[in-house]
Amino acid sequence: MTVNLEVADGVGTIRLDRPPMNALDIATQDRLRELAEEVTRRDDVRAVVVWGGEKVFAAGADIKEMQAMDHAAMVVRSKALQDAFTAVARIPKPVVAAITGYALGGGCELALCADFRIAADSAKLGQPEILLGLIPGAGGTQRLARLVGPSKAKDLIFTGRQVKADEALALGLVDRVVPAAEVYEQAHAWAARLAAGPALALRAAKESVDAGLETDIDTGLTIERTWFAGLFATEDRETGMRSFVEEGPGKAKFR
Repeated sequence: MTVNLEVADGVGTIRLDRPPMNALDIATQDRLRELAEEVTRRDDVRAVVVWGGEKVFAAGADIKEMQAMDHAAMVVRSKALQDAFTAVARIPKPVVAAITGYALGGGCELALCADFRIAADSAKLGQPEILLGLIPGAGGTQRLARLVGPSKAKDLIFTGRQVKADEALALGLVDRVVPAAEVYEQAHAWAARLAAGPALALRAAKESVDAGLETDIDTGLTIERTWFAGLFATEDRETGMRSFVEEGPGKAKFR
């Protein structure tokens, strides 16, 4: 398999494994969608790490495979491509991207699907599709602009330039920069901490933020209010409030 799933201690690691550069061919895209749907269903997966290994996250699409496709073929394939990435973005659990080496093109777009991005100090990110006479097609024009703002996104997309980790951090493209040897360890620790939290409240928080960003503030507040009130029907809410009253903040043990 070009993408594998390992689960331990509530954390599912979706591991890209297509050496040498983890090029995202059709089979890899489809496997990403399958695993995103699997971790969504599985109760033993409470948080997710997306990782490409120690050397590279993903250097982009398989250009040779795409070169052989004409307009008609891509009309059919482009929806499946976006659906694969959207499946990752819609995992209703905390997702962190552990970025080493290159995250370019589709690799950068995959990282954009995570809630949090931890990058190696040697990592390079970018959307170089313009250099092929194309634009990003797996969500880059939409998710990048929402993350860093339209003008910064246009700079990266129009020029196709690669940015080093320090600039990516300054742009808001990544959230933390660490030594390369610590990327997966820190990503897993981030996920493990949240895996021990209240699963339904985390899902509510993620869906409220994500859905709210796509609509006006009044509708967003309605989404928030609905989730907020709904959580009063959960065991986690009872556990959290009881623990706060009896033991103080931050000591609840959620099931």
